[in-house]
Amino acid sequence: MDNMPWLTLLMVVPLVGAGVVAALPSRSSALAKPIALGVSLLTLVIGILATATSFSRGASEQFQMVEQHEWIPQFGVSYSLGVDGIAIALILMALVLMPVCLLAAWNDVPEGGGREKGYYALLLLLLPFMVGVFASTDVFLFYVFFEAMLIPVYFLIGMYGGERRQAAALKFLLFSLAGGLIMLAGVIALYVQGPGGSEGFLIERLTGLEMSANTERWLFVAFFIAFAVKAPMWPVHTWLPDAAAASKPAVATLLVGVLDKVGTFGMIRFCLQLFPEASQWASPLVITLAVFSVLYGAILAIGQQDMMRLIAFTSISHFGFIVLGIFAFTSVSQAGSNLYMINHGFATAALFLTAGMLIARNGSQRIDEYGGWQRVTPVLAGVFLIAGLATLSLPGLSTFVSEFLVISGTWSRHPVAAAIAVWGVVLAAVYILLMYKRIMTGPPPVVGEHGDGEASVPPDTKYIRADLDAGRPHRRITGPVTDLGLREKVVAAPLIASLVLLGFFPKPVLDTIDPAVERTLQIVGVTDTAPTAPSGPADAGSTSGSDH
Repeated sequence: MDNMPWLTLLMVVPLVGAGVVAALPSRSSALAKPIALGVSLLTLVIGILATATSFSRGASEQFQMVEQHEWIPQFGVSYSLGVDGIAIALILMALVLMPVCLLAAWNDVPEGGGREKGYYALLLLLLPFMVGVFASTDVFLFYVFFEAMLIPVYFLIGMYGGERRQAAALKFLLFSLAGGLIMLAGVIALYVQGPGGSEGFLIERLTGLEMSANTERWLFVAFFIAFAVKAPMWPVHTWLPDAAAASKPAVATLLVGVLDKVGTFGMIRFCLQLFPEASQWASPLVITLAVFSVLYGAILAIGQQDMMRLIAFTSISHFGFIVLGIFAFTSVSQAGSNLYMINHGFATAALFLTAGMLIARNGSQRIDEYGGWQRVTPVLAGVFLIAGLATLSLPGLSTFVSEFLVISGTWSRHPVAAAIAVWGVVLAAVYILLMYKRIMTGPPPVVGEHGDGEASVPPDTKYIRADLDAGRPHRRITGPVTDLGLREKVVAAPLIASLVLLGFFPKPVLDTIDPAVERTLQIVGVTDTAPTAPSGPADAGSTSGSDH
C-alpha cells in the first residue's frame, strides 16, 4: 500500500462528501447531517489506516507518504504533498475533531432546508483544506490552501453565527487577507531567490538558499506576519474574540482548535526551515511578543462576561506559550510546543463544545446569567470542570505535559522569559476557576419567567423550596433544564479521553514529532544547552584527582 495516494484521498473523500451534501434536494436536507458525519468518520478511518501502513516514526527522510506531480510548471508550481511527524499529528487531530464537531452541531440549524445542508457542506469542506495546508510541501500550494480555508469559515460565521456575525466575519476576512497578501509577496520573492525551474517552489529546493541577510530577514517578516495573524499573536489578534463570540461552538472549535494551528505550524515549517538565520535574528522580539501574549490573553480572559470570548482569550495566552517554545530553540521547548498544538486542540474543543451545550440550554453566552448549574446538570458540570482543568494545565491532564516542556525547555536558554511566562499558569487558574464558580456553583436555578412571579420548582429539589421560603435568591430560567443526553455524551467522551490519555501517556505523540523537531533544530543550526556531568568511573576518578 506504499503507492496509495493517501493524502490526496484524505482530501478527495470529504470534498466529494461536501458536494453530495450541498447537492441534496431541499426535501432531503435532513440527510445532510448523517451523510456529513458518515463521510467524516470514513475520512478518519482512512487517516488511521494511512498512518498505520505508510508512516514510520524512524524514517530518515524528512517527508513520507510523498505525492508529487507537475501542476503549473511554467511558474514552478507542483502538486506536492508529504508529511513529517508534526504534520501527521495535526492532520489526525483534525480528522478526530471533525466528526466530534459535526455531532455537536446536530441541532445548530433547526430550520432545515437549504440552510441546513449548506451549513454541514461548509463544515465538511473545511476538512480537505485542513489536510492540504498541513501536507503541502510546495510553498505556493501551501499558500493556495492557506487562503482557501478562509472561504468556508467566512460563510460559516457570516451566515450561521449569532449577534454581530457579519461584522465578525468581515473582520476575520480582512485580517486574514492582509496577512495572506503580505505572505504572497514573500512567496514570489522567495521563488525569485530560488533555483527556479518547474519545481522551484518545493520546500527541499528552497531550504538552505544563499541570500543576503537583509533579504532573508524581509522574507522572514513577510511569512511571520501572516502566521502571527493566523496564530493569533498580540497585536494582530483582535479578530479572534469577535469571531469566536459570533460563531457556532462547532465552528469556533475548528477555527481555534485546528485552523489557527496553521500559524504556529507555518512558523516551524517555513520561517525556521527556510529562513534559519533570520529566525535567530528575530527570536528576541518574537519571544517578547509571545510572553506578552501569554499574560495579555490571560489577564483579559479574567474580565470577560461572554464565555465564548473568554475561551478565545485563553487561546491567545496558550498560543503565546506555543510560539515561545518554538523560538526558544531547544529540543525540549519545541517538542512541548508541537505537543501543545495537539493538546490545545482537544482541550479547547472540550471547553468550546461544553460551553455550547450550556448556551443551548439557557440561550445566553453571558456568564452572569448562569449560576448553580452543577446542582441541576451534574454530568455537564463535570465535563466542563475537566475541560477547564485541562485548560489551566492541571497535572494528570494533557496540557500540563506540553506546558511543562515549553517552560522547562525555555528556561535552559531564556530563564527570564520563562520566569515571566509561568505567571500565565497562575492567571489560568484564576480565569478558569472563577468562570466555573460563576456558572456552576451557588444556589441552583429555578424554572420561571425572569423577574417577579412564582417559579415552578422541579421535583425532588426541597433545598430550592427551602431557599425560596427563606428569601434566598435563585436565578430564574425560562424552561426546564436537562443534563447531557446520549449524543452530547458521545461528543464529550473522546475529548475527555484524549485529555486523560495524553496527560498520562504522551510518549507515542512525542516519539512521532521528535525526529521532525531534531531536524528543524539542525536546519536552524542551534544545539541544546545542557550541563555536563561525569558519565563513568574514569570521569569520576579524574574529578577526584583534580580535587586533590
